[in-house]
Parts: sequence; structure tokens; C-alpha cells
Amino acid sequence: MCGIIGYSGPAQAARIIVKGLKRLEYRGYDSFGVATLGSGIEVCKKQGRISGNETGALILHGNTGIGHTRWATHGVPNDTNAHPHLDCRNRIAVVHNGIIENYAELKRGLEKKGHIFRSETDTEVIVHIIEDNYEGNLEEAVKLSLPLLHGSYALLAIAEGEERIIAARLSSPLVIGIGDNELFAASDMTPVLDYTSKAVYLEDWDLAVLTHGRLEIQNAGVPVHRKEELIEWSAEDVKKGGFAHYMQKEIFEQPDVFSKTIRALRREELPEEIQTFRSATIVACGTSYHAGLVFRYVAEEVLQVPVRLEFASEFKYFTPPVNNLVIGITQSGETADTIAALRKAREHNCPTLAITNILGSSVTRVADHTMYMMAGPEISVAATKSFIAELAVLLHIIDRASGNTLEKSMDSVHMGMEEVLLLDLSPAVDVCKRAEHIFFAGRGPFYPVALEGALKMKEISYIHAEGYAAGEIKHGPFALLSHETPVVAICTPGTAYQVMISNIKEMKARGTPLIILGQKGDLDLAGIADIFIPLPEGDMLTHICAATVALQMLAYYTAAILGMDIDKPRNLAKSVTVE
Repeated sequence: MCGIIGYSGPAQAARIIVKGLKRLEYRGYDSFGVATLGSGIEVCKKQGRISGNETGALILHGNTGIGHTRWATHGVPNDTNAHPHLDCRNRIAVVHNGIIENYAELKRGLEKKGHIFRSETDTEVIVHIIEDNYEGNLEEAVKLSLPLLHGSYALLAIAEGEERIIAARLSSPLVIGIGDNELFAASDMTPVLDYTSKAVYLEDWDLAVLTHGRLEIQNAGVPVHRKEELIEWSAEDVKKGGFAHYMQKEIFEQPDVFSKTIRALRREELPEEIQTFRSATIVACGTSYHAGLVFRYVAEEVLQVPVRLEFASEFKYFTPPVNNLVIGITQSGETADTIAALRKAREHNCPTLAITNILGSSVTRVADHTMYMMAGPEISVAATKSFIAELAVLLHIIDRASGNTLEKSMDSVHMGMEEVLLLDLSPAVDVCKRAEHIFFAGRGPFYPVALEGALKMKEISYIHAEGYAAGEIKHGPFALLSHETPVVAICTPGTAYQVMISNIKEMKARGTPLIILGQKGDLDLAGIADIFIPLPEGDMLTHICAATVALQMLAYYTAAILGMDIDKPRNLAKSVTVE
């Protein structure tokens, strides 16, 4: 769960790499490092974020180099454990994203041969294995070393005296940017968009050689051609555009993201086995899991078909009986648990569908079918617009499977979100900022909305927040309600409205401060609530998306007033590429 970048071309590599690492910080930010081919291999690596600490890296010389921004898995964040890692003679440097599962065994064997290890990382075994096989040709040394590595890797290697980068991938993303007589290698395209929109996605077992504008790719020793893709994102898409944080920008992009995703999907024919599914299993993690839970509620109501929902991280090890459509949801397309779950589903001969945001990502090569959400680059670690884009894809599936019964409703969803973006949530923020614990409650499809609201609050404000199906609060959590424990409840017109009112009154009787989201004009709710947040008039789909946006804003403004680092919450990374 790290970001890597390499550059080979006519420019000074260090400046391009440093700029790229700043763009990749959402993938990891507890340490960083750069290595270039200057007078030998020149290295600068440090604990902490690259922003404000890049001076030493910027003075490195050379036109070829590699860089890394880290989210620690093996070894604490410090200067020594930061990448790049060097061999015993400081002639070879490697950066790596992934996990080497057999590193302990490899390390013991290398130490017996006399190799000296400096760090606690699994990555360092890679550079020593390459050193062990190195006889003046880095490409051959890497080729001999890769079969010894068990696990996952996207790695870049350079060697003194060889003006080129060797790149390789297995179960971890790596894309090559094709510029004008220059080449880039990176975890994704965000650090490359300033220079080119042309990309080649490496596949598992690919090994690539980047030499000042010339790209050669081989797989299992055989030269291969990988299709060049044109990336529709622009450099402006990965900038803040005047907003205080990426998260704020991405919240405000959601009405357009929903509409854009629906328009794109309607231009494509839905595969028959998806359009006519009679049961489904969703596998996902985190925010994507919550989107899947919304799908379950809506699909079972509209289509009258059973939908199972499983954590992808559990599915691989405790596979439930499956003989139906399996849908994997992953914004990055690289979520290791979701990819593993889809592979498991295919072993059971189930048709599989991937829902992702990233063209050419790993999940697209695992699933039988792929549907893309049109969210554009999402830089903030806390997911917002990708959740709304996932809902757009999932609702489109239900719409097509039901004979377009949701089409009219979906066409008005964006207007509800636009209305919510104008709300003043400062009274609710004032309550939340003083709380140590907050409960979020909803019923039916608003239960996963409550889960997502709680997740956003805990991710970026560090306030302990939990989401509950409202009827479950009396089965234990009631003991925690007090004057200091706010409840954020979602209560909109529908079959559960009256019973939700009863749940809210029960909570009010315990003295808890009540922040209630309900349809505007609802005088009964406004009279019960300590703070009433009016949602626009509309149907269930409008209320689901509008309430989601309101809870994202509540979390964002609470975190902002507390002075938190909103785009880079502690201990979290955007793309979880290890299980």
C-alpha cells in the first residue's frame, strides 16, 4: 500500500519524481525516498511526508531515477526502513509495493551468504537477491530473482552504470506512462498526467525495460505487446481547484459524477447474465461494502431476488455456498481481498462482475465482466464520490433488470445532492465536535447510509462513531446513550417511517442530543429533533444519495473545525493492495 514512480528521459529525474510522489501521497505518507543515477546511485530517504521535506531529494543528479512514498507494513516508519533499499555495495536500488510472503526464509539464506541487512522490511530481500544474481546486467538479474519471490510486487530497480529502469509486477498495480522521448512507471497515472495521457498497463509476470523513450515488455521471457490506452483524466482533475481539501472538492463533484456515470452506462449494453440475474452475492470492503448493502436492500425490494453480502476479506477463507452472480466492488481495482474473492468465485464456476473506477486495473483481468464508475481520480483517502459512483452503477443494474423502473427516479437524484450541498450544517457540527462518541442510525437502505456516515466521521475526525440499524440500538447500545452522546438519525417517508419515529423518541427519552435528517417540511421530526437537517423532497433514491452527501459534509466540517489532516488520516491508505 505504497506509491512508486520512476522516470527515464532527458529531464532531471529528481524533480519529476518528487512532484510525482506528492501526488501519490494518498497511497502512503509515513516516509519517502528517491534514488537517481548520478555519480553512482544517489539516494535521499526520510521518515515523514515529502511535502516540506523534499530539499535533499531535489538536489540529486541524473536523468533516470525511482521514488517511493510508504505506508508501513514491515518495520516502523523511519529513515532506515524507507525505500529505496540498496544492496551491500550500494550499486543497486529497488522500490517496491506489495508483500514478500517468504521474506524471512529468503533473508536467512542471504545472511548465511554474507549479505548485510539494514532495515526491518520485507522489500530489502529483493535487492539482495538481485545482487546475488547480478553479473553486470540488471535485466537478467531481476529476471532470475523474480521466481524466488512469493507474494505480490510492483517493483522498480536501477543499477549503477546502466541508464535504464527495470520494472516488474505481480498482483500489484504498475502502469507505464508514454511521453515524448521519456517514460514513466508508477502505481497509477495521477503523478504522470502533467506529462502524458498515454498509458500501458503491465500485467502479472510482466517485466519491462525503460530506456529513455524505448519500452520493451516481456512475460515469462517472451516479448509481448501491451495495448496503449488513452487516459481521459487531466492534470486539472488531480488538483484541488480552489477547495480547502481534496475531500471537499470530491464531495462537491458528486452530482456530476452520478449523472456522468449513468449517462456512460446507458450507452452500453448490459451483459445478459447480469441483466437477468436471479440471485447475487456481493463481495467488497469498507465503503464499497456499504454500497453493496444499499444494493441488497433496493434489489430485494424492486426485483424480489435474494442478494447476499460478504466481506471480501472473509470470503476467501470462509466461502459460503455460491452458485450465482458474484459482484466485486473496488474503487481502485486493486483491493487484494476483493480480487481474491472473485478468483474464489470463479473456482466455483460463478459468473463474475467487477465494478471499478480504474481502467486496466487488476480486477478487470480477473472478472468475466467489468462496469466502470465515472468518478475520475479520487485523491482524498476517505471515499466520497466513489461511493456515489458505485451506487450509480448498482442502481443502473437494478434499473435494467427491472425493465427501467428506476430510470425516471435516477434522473433526478443529482438535483437532490445539489440542494444538500447548500445546507448550513454548523449547528450539527457544533454538537459533534464536542462529542467523544456518536451513534448513527437508520432503517432499511438508510442503515448502510448510517454505517457510511459513521465511517466517514471516525476516519477523518477520529471521533468514535458507530452505525446501527435503528431497531438494534435498544439491544445493547442504549446503555451508552447519554447527554454527551449524540445520535444522528435518518428518517424519511416510507414503510419504516413510523417505527423510526418511535425509535427516535426512545432515544430522546434517554436525553441524547438528536440530529435528525428528514424530508424538509416534516414538522413532526423538526419538533422532536434538537437539530433538524432538511433533505430535499423526493423518493427513496434521492433521499439515499442526499443523506449520504449530508453525512459526508457533517464529517468533513467537524474534522475541519477540529484541525484534522482530512485528506491523509492517520494509519490509512487509499488503495489496500495487501490482504
